[in-house]
Amino acid sequence: MGSREEILGNIRKNTLFSFEKPSYEIDSIKYEDKLQAFCDMLKVAGGQPVFMSPDDDLDKLISRLYPDAKRIASNLPDVKCAVYNPDEIENSRELKNTDLSVVSGAFGVAENGAVWIPLNVKYKALYFISESLVILLDKREIVHTMHEAYKRISGERYGYGLFMSGPSKTADIEQALVFGAHGPMSVSVVLY
Repeated sequence: MGSREEILGNIRKNTLFSFEKPSYEIDSIKYEDKLQAFCDMLKVAGGQPVFMSPDDDLDKLISRLYPDAKRIASNLPDVKCAVYNPDEIENSRELKNTDLSVVSGAFGVAENGAVWIPLNVKYKALYFISESLVILLDKREIVHTMHEAYKRISGERYGYGLFMSGPSKTADIEQALVFGAHGPMSVSVVLY
């Protein structure tokens, strides 16, 4: 028996009273319009919500949002403007100098404008190395709070995932805000 088991055994042996775990409900925020709340918080975080109607052409929308993007990466079959599929490269270093990546998000969080992005590409570096990131998100897939978000992913099996809300940013003690410090300079969430 290791020291950990010995310590836990002594605690159990010397515990005089035991109590049932209390049940609790978190009385969290419920937004009247969670889609609007999501868009508002995404803007606060520096991101850009973009609404796409069923008649819109995704490639034209992407070109309109990022007209200067030349090296566009995506493994999504609907993204025809991508010049390469990041899953077909041999080494993540080949992602360098990617102007724009287009990925899909699973759901958004109204409370903070974050999008849950499970790893659905070969290299997670794609989410951070691109100058700009476009996240495609079904507008019906918005939850109110992070409590709901964590409940939603608690049963999932995933090796990697992240919540992203807007572009990467940092600020120093003088309150100089810098975008693109650890990831994309801009993030657009296309809501369809």
